[in-house]
Amino acid sequence: MSAPALFRDRWDGLAARERRLLAAAAVLVAAALMWWLALAPALATLRSANQQHQTLDAQLQNMLALKAEATALQTQTRAGGEDSRRALEASLKQAFGALASVQVAGGRASVNLKGVSSGALANWLVDARANARLLPAEVRLVRSVTPGASELWDGSLVLNFPPR
Repeated sequence: MSAPALFRDRWDGLAARERRLLAAAAVLVAAALMWWLALAPALATLRSANQQHQTLDAQLQNMLALKAEATALQTQTRAGGEDSRRALEASLKQAFGALASVQVAGGRASVNLKGVSSGALANWLVDARANARLLPAEVRLVRSVTPGASELWDGSLVLNFPPR
């Protein structure tokens, strides 16, 4: 006897009340499976969609800002050696005043620093890269140990001028 025939014989042997209870249990199990396999994951995705959308928008804005910065750097005219040297000296004077000195030899500039704050140094490096088109080639910095003072740095940086 085949499985469907066996199932039909057993089904026919049940009382009407038992058939209704088994049918209700089957419907309940099918509804639970549909909830766990189809509806619950879809609702969870729907609930988290707004947060994911905001995260992706923030990433997009960041990427667009980086693209604009890259485009600005690409379209910026190439500074010549003399222009880069003047931009370097001006940025050093503006950022550090008497705390910095520079010696230029060939395509390199050696910058000596004495008692410079880390924040000012970081900002100046960004400015030197963007405006004077200088690339750090060698950095030798030592943290100054001064009790009660903020973190200061002494040392030297060797910067390469852009190729002509």
